Amino acid sequence: MTKSQSEFDLLVIGGGSNGAGIAADAAGRGLSVALLEKGDLACATSSWSSKLIHGGLRYLENYQFGLVRKSLKEREVLTKAAPHLVTPLAFQIPMLPESRSAILLRCGLFLYDSLAKRKHYEASRAVRYCADSPLKASIRKGFEYWDAQVDDSRLVVVNALQAKQRGAVILTRHEVTDATANLEGWSVAVKGHLTGIRRTLTCKVLVNAAGPWVSQLHDKIARSVEAHQLKLVKGSHLVLPKLSEQNRAFLLQHGDGRVVFVIPYLNDFSLVRTTEEEYSGDLDAPHISEAEVSYLLKIVNRYFNVAVSNEQIVGAFSGIRPLIESEGEQATRVSRDYCMQLHRLPAPMLSVYGGKVTTYRLLAEQVLERLRDFFPVMTGSWTESAILPGGDFETRDKLQQQLVGRYPWLRLDLINRWLTGYGTCAAEIVGAVRSMGDLGVCFGANLFQLEVDYLCSREWAITAEDILWRRTKLGYLFSEQEVRSLSTYLDQCRRTQP
Repeated sequence: MTKSQSEFDLLVIGGGSNGAGIAADAAGRGLSVALLEKGDLACATSSWSSKLIHGGLRYLENYQFGLVRKSLKEREVLTKAAPHLVTPLAFQIPMLPESRSAILLRCGLFLYDSLAKRKHYEASRAVRYCADSPLKASIRKGFEYWDAQVDDSRLVVVNALQAKQRGAVILTRHEVTDATANLEGWSVAVKGHLTGIRRTLTCKVLVNAAGPWVSQLHDKIARSVEAHQLKLVKGSHLVLPKLSEQNRAFLLQHGDGRVVFVIPYLNDFSLVRTTEEEYSGDLDAPHISEAEVSYLLKIVNRYFNVAVSNEQIVGAFSGIRPLIESEGEQATRVSRDYCMQLHRLPAPMLSVYGGKVTTYRLLAEQVLERLRDFFPVMTGSWTESAILPGGDFETRDKLQQQLVGRYPWLRLDLINRWLTGYGTCAAEIVGAVRSMGDLGVCFGANLFQLEVDYLCSREWAITAEDILWRRTKLGYLFSEQEVRSLSTYLDQCRRTQP
């Protein structure tokens, strides 16, 4: 590593949505930046989210109007910045006798429609269910509003790509083992997990965006200064066979006041989310409990006209949400907003607490503004109008037509998957190849060698898990034998690299 690759203005720890967003914003302002992630990009909370870009309709019940307003504004910004990854989606609220009152919901939805300007999203409305409804026949009325679905881990990856395009250094599988500060800045000891090589990086300012680990890392680095307190909340999700052929989501109300979402997922499945409970276990290995599974299935079976049992569960995952501690608040009522803690120490360190995928860009922008005193020559904010890599197209239909016209030999199902995952960057995968045969080995589920090579060379993918669960979401479609075949290929590639 050369001197220019070891000395930075800003070093960001944490490769989730907040860390990648901060790195991209800082690099775009002319700062020299390094992003450090001990695992893969988006390998924790940012890939085990509920896959939504939303204002937070239920936050209105807690009077968090400011958070809802800025989230709705960011929903518009991100829909324009990454139209391949952020997709408007209708959400319906079916009404049961014990549901919140219709008048209360109508007022809440009117406020939700009005808190921010809408360009990409329709207004809410009342709906009636007919015989073809996937819901039980007794459910006749409901409401509909709009939010968005997102490929969460790919959103992190494209922010890392944007950061790299602006000059940032992205170091995955690199863990901070120690950090010391003096009047000139920080000296950060780093260990590469793949190579075992230890190195020292220096920077003027350190940003701690480690998500659930932010307080632990803060205590490790700023030993004399108390960290902000977090409430760690586990959100668990189930993946079920598709519960509805209609491309819309459902918000299901429960008698305990909580809500559960049923969201169309990866064409073939429904994602049921989410339980919320305080968590104190291993941050690297959260898992869904039997009680959570039972809770989610009970609600689904209360509303839908097909009975779902444990045997039909396709998959499950849990993510840890680092929320700002609020004395006495239940997990479901703790704010999803964020805060920052800046310590000057001998050298400045800023720690980021809380937040959610929807507001990561705004959070990053505010982090850089907080650091302006340390970088007086950096340029101003720019990400609000920026397009993320792959998002430079008018509509998905037009992009599909362009790709079909340019690559008539490419199968349509593969074009559609690449369109939603890579946008215009799909052309970079194809490169100069001229036939399906040139795509190389098919490892399964239309995942070809050419795409795997692209993900390893351009998007920091190293393992089968990186590719199947965070870059493509094809893990649900792969057999154990196909996973082993892909892993063998990746191992061979690593061994032959110089």
